[in-house]
Amino acid sequence: MSDPILYAAAGTAFTFAMTALGAAAVFFVGREIKESFTKLSLGFAAGIMIAASVWSLLIPAMEGAQALGQAPVLPAAGGFILGVGFLILLDSLLPHLHVGATTPEGPRTTLKRDTLLFLAITIHNIPEGMAVGVACAAAGAAGGSDGLSAAMALALGMGIQNIPEGTAVTLPLLSAGKSRLKAFAMGAFSGIVEPAAALLTVVFASSFSPLLPWLLAFAAGAMLYVVVEELIPEAHLGEHSNAGTLCVMAGFLLMMILDTALG
Repeated sequence: MSDPILYAAAGTAFTFAMTALGAAAVFFVGREIKESFTKLSLGFAAGIMIAASVWSLLIPAMEGAQALGQAPVLPAAGGFILGVGFLILLDSLLPHLHVGATTPEGPRTTLKRDTLLFLAITIHNIPEGMAVGVACAAAGAAGGSDGLSAAMALALGMGIQNIPEGTAVTLPLLSAGKSRLKAFAMGAFSGIVEPAAALLTVVFASSFSPLLPWLLAFAAGAMLYVVVEELIPEAHLGEHSNAGTLCVMAGFLLMMILDTALG
């Protein structure tokens, strides 16, 4: 079990570092946020997460179920539904404020705006860490280099999208009045849940390997919920933004290429 844990730790250390790299942009920009930047960066992140959910999670979930003699539709659909339900539960239990929103979601709270923004970012990062973790667990269960290559492709894609995403979610903290150092620290630290979620997922999945197809689909459902509920609305795609839509396509294409070339 040590190899999957090592792979997950390395993969999410990279994604965490990329979040911190994106957050470091607060040291070089003004306090005013350009709407176009947020639209483009979150659209790009959405595209990567959509492609990762399909090629890196749902398709392996169905293939893994077949290899275990299971009907592919049950773990793929069942795990997907559970992943969506998990994010809905987190959204309902934790107060948070999405980037660009004015009204907090979740329970009533007296927490400040910057804390609510931080919680929204953290919730968003949980399924990304789970996705890398379960992909590493699947690679360890399958053996060979193909599974590891696919897991590392997923970690690479998540890391790439974390750079503009880290910037997009940290700048509002700066605009809310935080110092540059504190805005950076909060933005970067929000990514620490990715290694934690990945390692917990690996330990659980390695102990219950027949559930791997379910867990892969679970991570896919959780990530797609984030995309539809948060990223796409924040990219203002409903306003017929060609730039935002093209960034979704670019992110999707990049992740598809990474997964098919490396996986």
